Amino acid sequence: MSLTNERIQQRLTEKFGDVVTGYEEPYGMLTFTAQRESNLKVMQFLFDDEELRFQFLTDITAVHYPERKNEELAVIYHLHNFVDNVRIRMKVFAPVAAPKVYTATSLFLSANWMERETYDFFGIDFVGHPNLKRILNVDEMTYFPMRKEFPLEDSMRIDKDDEMFGRGGNI
Repeated sequence: MSLTNERIQQRLTEKFGDVVTGYEEPYGMLTFTAQRESNLKVMQFLFDDEELRFQFLTDITAVHYPERKNEELAVIYHLHNFVDNVRIRMKVFAPVAAPKVYTATSLFLSANWMERETYDFFGIDFVGHPNLKRILNVDEMTYFPMRKEFPLEDSMRIDKDDEMFGRGGNI
């Protein structure tokens, strides 16, 4: 029997109940939200369970949602089951004031660099990470460039013509 999104959701609900919520299937990929304190427990279960076997971490990234109060930062894990060729997405939300999430490096060695990159751009503090430091941006940076905390354009620039960018003029 092939592994279905319904079966994965059923197994997660049986094991974790309300700790895992927000099930969706955008473009057919099962997506759910886990409580921040339980991210490792959920991933360990997905890894160890003989039926689920999500033993490959495809990617870790983050998204900044400034409008979500106390859930501004979302850490997103993409996991893959090679045996059944099934992919899932797990989200964990954290407040921007204390963006702490447990590291997945003890479960997936590949999480090391992905967590460093996510820290570097979003400021997620992966608790327990063996060497969390900037890898792409300079150490002197005091901000995290992928957060939506800065204007997209410099309003003081005078060297551009708004008409060339489709704003104003006689188009």
